[in-house]
Amino acid sequence: MVKRIFDVIVSLAGLTVLSPFFLLVAILIKLDSRGPVFYGGKRVGYKGEIFTMYKFRTMAADADSRGPAVTYDSDPRITRVGNLLRRARLDEFPQLWNVLRGDMSLVGPRPESIYYFEMYSERQKQIFRAKPGITGLSQVIILNEDEWLNNPETLDQDYMEKVLPPKVELDLEYAEKQSLRADLYIIGQTFWVIFKDKFIERSKLPETAPTNVLK
Repeated sequence: MVKRIFDVIVSLAGLTVLSPFFLLVAILIKLDSRGPVFYGGKRVGYKGEIFTMYKFRTMAADADSRGPAVTYDSDPRITRVGNLLRRARLDEFPQLWNVLRGDMSLVGPRPESIYYFEMYSERQKQIFRAKPGITGLSQVIILNEDEWLNNPETLDQDYMEKVLPPKVELDLEYAEKQSLRADLYIIGQTFWVIFKDKFIERSKLPETAPTNVLK
């Protein structure tokens, strides 16, 4: 209940304060390419339920029909404005609406596409004992995953073998230890890694995902 109250207060405040920014981004997206301002993709969430996750559109309007479910390094479907939004991690802000609706939480495992979720093992599906989040433990540890996804011909294999296993281990740890204290820690780490990645040094991919991050 405390987590839900926290989610509602922060998401409502965020949507109110950021509404002028949303308008500016909407104008830039429309000037840059044809298509809607927002992208709504079907994702798997809490207890395997399907919902529509919203983001600012960062790819060509027909991107879903032109390529895989995940993006890769130098993906030609990404627009110019979309590339800037992704680099600054601003494309995720509309998910505050998902948080307010109750589809997502501020912190949790990332929602997964139905295509990849169907390849999960039963153990991996246990991460959705927690609501999916805008940010999460795996997202503050495993950054710049597009470095692993640079070959369109082996994209599915690379994602399932290189990216997914360490992410799932971290998300399983969060699902087992989730608490408001853990959420505040992850939110703080999120701001730090974004700042560090942009202004100090680009974060490197860990060779293996660390364990017992949440004490």
